[in-house]
Amino acid sequence: MSTTDLSDGIDSAAPAATLQLDIKVESPQACLRHVVVTIPRAEVERYLQKEYDELVPEAQVPGFRAGRAPRKLVEKQFKERVIDRVKGSLLMDSLSKITDDAPFSAISEPDFDYDSIDLPDDGDFRFEFKVEVRPEFKTPEIKDLELTRSVEEITEDEVSESLDSLLRRYGSSEPTDEAAILGDKLLITAKFKKDGQVVTEMEEETVDLVDVLTFSDARCDGFGELMTGVKEGESRTGKVTIGQGVDDEEMRGQEFDVEFHVVEVTRYTKPEMTPSFLLDLGDFESVDELRDFVRDSLTRQAEYRQQQDLRQQVTQTLTADAAFELPPDLVRRQTRRELERKVLEFRRSGFSEDQIRNFVNALRQNAQASTESALREHFILEQIAEEQKVDADESDYDDEIELIAEQSDMPPRRVRARLEKSGQMDALRNQIVERKVVEMITEQAKITEKPAEKETEKKANEFAVYHNVLRFKDSEAIPEAKYDNNPNEEKDSKDKDKS
Repeated sequence: MSTTDLSDGIDSAAPAATLQLDIKVESPQACLRHVVVTIPRAEVERYLQKEYDELVPEAQVPGFRAGRAPRKLVEKQFKERVIDRVKGSLLMDSLSKITDDAPFSAISEPDFDYDSIDLPDDGDFRFEFKVEVRPEFKTPEIKDLELTRSVEEITEDEVSESLDSLLRRYGSSEPTDEAAILGDKLLITAKFKKDGQVVTEMEEETVDLVDVLTFSDARCDGFGELMTGVKEGESRTGKVTIGQGVDDEEMRGQEFDVEFHVVEVTRYTKPEMTPSFLLDLGDFESVDELRDFVRDSLTRQAEYRQQQDLRQQVTQTLTADAAFELPPDLVRRQTRRELERKVLEFRRSGFSEDQIRNFVNALRQNAQASTESALREHFILEQIAEEQKVDADESDYDDEIELIAEQSDMPPRRVRARLEKSGQMDALRNQIVERKVVEMITEQAKITEKPAEKETEKKANEFAVYHNVLRFKDSEAIPEAKYDNNPNEEKDSKDKDKS
């Protein structure tokens, strides 16, 4: 543990009107500071005097005209109110001064209970708090890095495949009594058991019958093989494997029994590409325009993969010597925030909601490692951003929200309102700044281009649902990756957004 006395550095050249205070900072652990603040009695009296000076001329006291009551009577009657206001002012001003002058960068609000802090009748005013801070490290060199940029070409076959996937959300699905085949939809419930005891139950969920079914903390490999041939009313028993990223170390990699019960089997029929359907889908005037929209989404996904690959190369170089410690509690608390940021990034990059659910579940099952890596990258990129004066401006927010709105089929104003209401604008800001820093570094780098390597083996199809097989205390730990509007609810949103 280290201790720093900041009183000299803060008080020495302070003007008369500036709050005088003594600050001691202890470092009980990495990324945490314990701050003890002492405000001299003279400063407390100065704030009290100022508050009473402003109150007396307007104070309304029974038996006296407004502002005519004796000062001592005013002070007695309004003492509690004035003390509370002065306490608030002293806390606010001292925290502001600490923010400006202390040799650390806070990444959380100070941890203290306002009501438990008392302003004494005499003597100095003293309070203390803990605050999480950015780790301290030397900024790595960012110029002349040697990087490789993968160039990916979007083929017409990929456009057709992606278009078919998009249309599955809009085609008709009719219940069938026939045995289920790959590509059907199943309305299922599930019971997850360990040693014969039911651990959790999943209520009705509609899932695609594909190779793998993933959950927030587990996956069922061979789901397609297990459920092919099942009929309405039947049940099948299989296995799920708990992910390596769950908090309970003993559960990592454990197999659970799962019993899937099929409530209904539905078979998909591809929609006809009629003019009215194209208009309902998003005011597309032709199939070619729809294909252009899909191609644009695939292009943004390719750009995202390219940016992520460059980012990974950049951050691997920058973090190679970054050995600063990240407390497990900080990593744990940041997990949801990191998932929220990734969801925003996926949305603006043209990924569908089904793809996003798959990504989120994969991240959740390796949450600690991925969050710790993301935090290291964030702290380094944020420090570079401050030194290089890189920040997000209003046009950056507008561009990001426009891209999210386009992919979500919602008006930009509604997307912005949801982000502001959910407190995600800060995550959006971090996303913008980090991308700007990576772009700045790549512009200064020595880059060699090469064709992107296409997957030669067909990847197993996965479908994701948000359900925790293990009992999970915080039901909100996974960010909702899907807005609650019907895709056709606001069919005029796209044409309004284009205009």
